[in-house]
Amino acid sequence: MLIPFTKMHGLGNDFVLLDERDSSFGLTVTQIAQIADRRYGIGCDQILSLRQSSLPGALASYRIFNADGSVAEHCGNGVRCVARYLCDNGDVQRDRFSLEVRGIAYELILEADGAVRVNMGAPLFSPSDIPISADSVGERYELSVSGETHQFGCVSIGNPHATMVVDDVVAVDVKTIGSALQNHRFFPQKVNVGFMQFVDPGRIKLRVFERGVGETLACGTGACAAVAIGVLWGQLDNSVDVDLPGGTLHIEWAGKTIAPLWMTGPAESVFKGTIEL
Repeated sequence: MLIPFTKMHGLGNDFVLLDERDSSFGLTVTQIAQIADRRYGIGCDQILSLRQSSLPGALASYRIFNADGSVAEHCGNGVRCVARYLCDNGDVQRDRFSLEVRGIAYELILEADGAVRVNMGAPLFSPSDIPISADSVGERYELSVSGETHQFGCVSIGNPHATMVVDDVVAVDVKTIGSALQNHRFFPQKVNVGFMQFVDPGRIKLRVFERGVGETLACGTGACAAVAIGVLWGQLDNSVDVDLPGGTLHIEWAGKTIAPLWMTGPAESVFKGTIEL
């Protein structure tokens, strides 16, 4: 079976986009992992499967699969790449439209400089929404893993995030701490772990250890989570630049309301091809 694909990335967080709007390829978990393999496949952090949408006004829908074949609920860099693909493909007739992810419509705006601005929805702090094994909402939670105690904030950006403050994002052992927290029973559906270094109230540095992938060069939902938690703690402004290993995202959030987070960043196509499975 020959599968056509488009390789894309948002700040180095890379994707293989499969356009399945006309017909499904019916890929198995094993085949998805094969495509994502960087030595024997195409290689990517996630696979984006583009589908038709049944929501009124939504241009299309898409599903997200991690490199290990597991399903992801949301992806900030991915939604920008889908928007860029549809624009490059001639499917976008105006600079403001919406895309469906898991039954929810997200508004996107194509900026004049080529960046994509996305309404990521309101952050959710309720333990049942994240989810976490806590009885009530807390600004900070604490767990001991691998002989160390870590404090962090938790939030859902359509997927679960735990974000902690570190003195130096370069020096922190992202893999060891991230893996230990990610698999802790406190997180029944596992969690994306963010490591945030404050620069000033309008800028942070961030690294993210993602479920089903490991550390990526950028994480859009992770950037949104870090800003939401920093604003909640009173340590960040409502408009923040987030410096990730792959580049910078701009996040805006009005604060402790039901206001949505807005994320702005680039999305680029790298190449097109086919792979035989």
